[in-house]
Amino acid sequence: MSIKTAVINGVATLEIARPDKKNALSLAMYQDLANGIRSANGDPAVRAILLTGQPGIFTSGNDLEDFMSRPPPGPDSPILAFMTALLDCDKPVVAAVTGAAIGIGTTMLLHCDLVYVSDEARLAMPFTSLGLVAEFASSLVVPRLMGHARAAEKLLLGDPFTGAEAVECGIANAVLPPDEVLRYARRMAERFNTLPPGAVRDTKRLLRRADRQAIHDAIAAENALFASRLRSPEAVEAFQAFFQKRPPDFSKFN
Repeated sequence: MSIKTAVINGVATLEIARPDKKNALSLAMYQDLANGIRSANGDPAVRAILLTGQPGIFTSGNDLEDFMSRPPPGPDSPILAFMTALLDCDKPVVAAVTGAAIGIGTTMLLHCDLVYVSDEARLAMPFTSLGLVAEFASSLVVPRLMGHARAAEKLLLGDPFTGAEAVECGIANAVLPPDEVLRYARRMAERFNTLPPGAVRDTKRLLRRADRQAIHDAIAAENALFASRLRSPEAVEAFQAFFQKRPPDFSKFN
C-alpha cells in the first residue's frame, strides 16, 4: 500500500509512502488519497487532515509510466477525484513537506489550509518542459499569490524554488528544519481539537467562497488543454526523452 492512513488524536494522517519511486503518484494512489480525504471529512472523530510524504521527499509528481499507460480518461479520472475531494473538504487540511514537491506535489499545496515546509524543500511546476500545461487551478492561483512576473518563472520556465520562497510567496506558512516539519505540522493540526468544529468549517467555507467557482472553472479549462496536450507531438517527444534518459529536442516544433 502506497498511501498510509491513520487517525490519531483527532488528526487523520495521509502519508505518501512509495520511497522506491520517490513518492511518485499512480492513479491508484490518487484514488486512495481521494477516498482517504472523503472518509476523514465524514468522520466526526476527525478534526483535521494531515498530508505528508516520506522523510526527504513529499512527492516527485505523477508516476509517468503509469500515467502514460493509462492516461486520465476525463471526468472519472482518479486525479480529478483527488482534486475534487481536496477542494470540497470542509475540515482543515495541513501539509508537511520535506524534500521535493514536484508538479502536483506543489499545486496540491495551493488548496491546503496550512502548509509547513523544510529548509531543504524544493518545489517546482515543470509542466511546460513535458509539453503540458498547468493543472489544479495553478494558472489561476499562482499569479494571484505571486504576481504575474514570478508566476511566469514558475509556470512558463518551470523554475524550482525553495521552502523559504514558498513562504515568501504565500504558498506556505513557515519553513523549518527537516526533522521538525512533521511534528510541528501535527501540533498545528491538533490545535483544531480545541476549537469549535462548526465555526472552523464555516470560516473555511467563507475563506474559500470568493474563489470557489473560479477555481473549478480554471481546473476545467486546464484539464481540457492538458488532455489535448498529452497527445501532442511535443509531449510525445518530452516523455520519450524522459524514458530514454536524454535531453528532449524541441527544435523542430513551431
